[in-house]
Amino acid sequence: MILTLVGMPGGGKSTVGRLLGRQLDIPFVDSDAEIEKHLGGESIKDYFARMGEVSFRDVESQVIAELLKRQGEMVLATGGGAVLREINRDRLHQLSTVVYLRSSPDELFRRLRHDTQRPLLQVPNPLGKLRELYAQRDPLYRRCAHFVLETARPSVHGLANMILMQIELAGLIDPARVAATVGATVSPTPSG
Repeated sequence: MILTLVGMPGGGKSTVGRLLGRQLDIPFVDSDAEIEKHLGGESIKDYFARMGEVSFRDVESQVIAELLKRQGEMVLATGGGAVLREINRDRLHQLSTVVYLRSSPDELFRRLRHDTQRPLLQVPNPLGKLRELYAQRDPLYRRCAHFVLETARPSVHGLANMILMQIELAGLIDPARVAATVGATVSPTPSG
């Protein structure tokens, strides 16, 4: 099983993905980190500035295709714009189980207002840019996703457990594996 997390920049994909990988005892892969390896260590920010968005999206599509061909299980966190290309949406939906971590632009702005690494947010009005990106991308994330989870309230552990329960209910993972995982992260409540 490949479990893929999609969503806006700063939506928690890498943080939740790392935790899910640990809980399921399977590799966690961040597509942005894999892209930087593919670029020989050049940062996405620098490559984006030097080569432009179209060239970056070409590399991103190639890396996602390669990752989805890997054998074995993994949790995959994608970049926020991975869904912009239909080929990526189709591949992710067909070759993995996709969870959309949905966050509002205002919530994302609170998390990202001091971030200097995300190329698309290095603009005079980052909140306006987040609202614009959200309006463009939310329908694409939904089209790609098997499951949509709101990120506004839950903790990272709460989100991970919600994802595990969703994939268990869908019959995509052994319930015993989820029970062991969720049980290990939730402290038991004392009985009466």
